[in-house]
Amino acid sequence: MKPVKIAMMALTHGHTRKYYQTLRDNSKLDWVASCAADQRAKDVYELYNNGVPCYLSAEEMFAKHPDIEAVVIASANDQHLKEMKLCAERGVHILSMKIPTFDPKEYDEMIELVDKAGIVCQIELEMHYNPVVKRLQEIIASGKLGKLLSIQMTNITLSPVWAFPWQGVPEASYGSRVPLKKGDSRFRGGALCDHPHIFDLIRWLTGSDFDYVYSQVAPNLRPDIEVEDMILASGKMKDGTSFLFDPSWSRLEERLAVPAPGWEIFPKRMEVNVTITGEKGTVMCDCFGPNVYHNGAPNDRYTVQYTYFDEWIGLIDEFVDCIRNHKQPKINLRWHRQTIDCMNACYKSVESGLPANV
Repeated sequence: MKPVKIAMMALTHGHTRKYYQTLRDNSKLDWVASCAADQRAKDVYELYNNGVPCYLSAEEMFAKHPDIEAVVIASANDQHLKEMKLCAERGVHILSMKIPTFDPKEYDEMIELVDKAGIVCQIELEMHYNPVVKRLQEIIASGKLGKLLSIQMTNITLSPVWAFPWQGVPEASYGSRVPLKKGDSRFRGGALCDHPHIFDLIRWLTGSDFDYVYSQVAPNLRPDIEVEDMILASGKMKDGTSFLFDPSWSRLEERLAVPAPGWEIFPKRMEVNVTITGEKGTVMCDCFGPNVYHNGAPNDRYTVQYTYFDEWIGLIDEFVDCIRNHKQPKINLRWHRQTIDCMNACYKSVESGLPANV
């Protein structure tokens, strides 16, 4: 199969650095160009010596590389619609970072322009390709657990705000400046906006959609940011499965401008744990369990090196397959829409203090 000529846009998302490895090492891709949102993003990009030209304008990148077939959109959430338009106008396929947009009107516009252009638009939610999650799917499908009763998931990390400042700006992260609730000085756009994975996975594992959700925020661990960092969500799926989610930034970090080993203060920078209970049994799993811990650089203290399976292999395999064989990715805009609707309902519940229908 001919490698897909691919580029990156903006370079300001927290997953950007992972793609430097993925685009370089995956034989199904030919990484031809990048463009940065600003000079700071370009300066950080240059630290990695990728050997791929980087521009400060998407238009210049496309003009100099008309052979680009696909783009990884690695930008602030409020830039996605603009960048999707640039791609759709050129017939360029899209791999978009986690949140396309929280604005329903923008979301509908994205669906329309992608359909009209006839391009692939896959939402980057790499947890679907985690082998632990694949095993969970197999166990549920086997019937060993019986009818599902409840699912509890954590998606807890440190905060990316210090290296990717837009994630602490409500207008850039959530898309507008909306107070969390009356009397609260914080705004929508924090940890919840960074952690859609578990909201997506429960739909994938159960085959059901959300019915209602009840959500609460706690006082921030980081009083100097204006978005939420501690939040819980509980509710029920339409098939009756109850859920409890913790998508918080509850792991503390060193405030490094460029993330690196030693960024975490708590020994693990990320935990995605799942407990599923059915009428016949319970299964518990840690999606990021096999790690190497050591005392050492950069701050002579406890540091973690992740050794988990590379989910981006499966993600890229599907993206390339969809492009070459004119297929629809499983995490497409239409399917993902209900996940975003539920996350918006979480914020509505925080605001009202009551459960919110999805």
